[in-house]
Amino acid sequence: MGVYEEKKETCGTICLKYLLFAFNFLFWLAGGVVMGVGVWTLLEKSDYISLLSSKTYAASAYILVLAGAIVMVTGVLGCCATFKEQRRLLRVYFVLLLCIFLLEILAGVLAYIYYQQLNQELKQNLRETMTQKYQQSTHEHITSAVDKLQEEFKCCGSNSSSDWAESAWIRSREAEGRVVPDSCCKSLTTLCGRRDHPSNIYKVEGGCISKLEKFILDHLKIIGAVGVGIACVQVIGMVFTCCLYRSLKAEPY
Repeated sequence: MGVYEEKKETCGTICLKYLLFAFNFLFWLAGGVVMGVGVWTLLEKSDYISLLSSKTYAASAYILVLAGAIVMVTGVLGCCATFKEQRRLLRVYFVLLLCIFLLEILAGVLAYIYYQQLNQELKQNLRETMTQKYQQSTHEHITSAVDKLQEEFKCCGSNSSSDWAESAWIRSREAEGRVVPDSCCKSLTTLCGRRDHPSNIYKVEGGCISKLEKFILDHLKIIGAVGVGIACVQVIGMVFTCCLYRSLKAEPY
């Protein structure tokens, strides 16, 4: 009877080991996805991040990058802990899983909170940013971001093209008679911003607030879904780890 129970325990331990190994492999791949989403958000969309007064959007992306890197390292550690059957390594692995779980939940919560306040922030700050900082020597990154925003989203101004009438640059000599930046033009050429007719600029298409808001909201959904989704999967890994930990014999001291 004792031999049967021992074989049954060994069989169960082996099954748990392979389940946990399979989980760790998928977990390692998931870490790459999480880190990739964070890096993509920071690199590809960094221009738009500079137009936001709040750092919550960038913070969510940084958390995902950090969590993704730790996930990949943890996945390797988990494989080692599983096959070496060391309870100490399993304890470290479990603690790391728990830390990553909390990080990703935090990223998801930040994304959700910012999702709620984004519209108000854009209404309060985007117009001022565009009109007061565009083409100013100390805000070259803002100029680049605004031009990219207007060209890519085919919009002009924050609410409408008329917002540019309040621009410090448009009212200066450096504007050379432009009434809107050249990036508002449907066909971009030097000094095309002198003519603000709808056939020349994105006048009837509306301002950039609604388009930038939709763009960021879509990305916040991705950040939130990835963070919370991977965190939920980790619960399975923690359960497997606890089961394997309990099935292994106590280490001799």
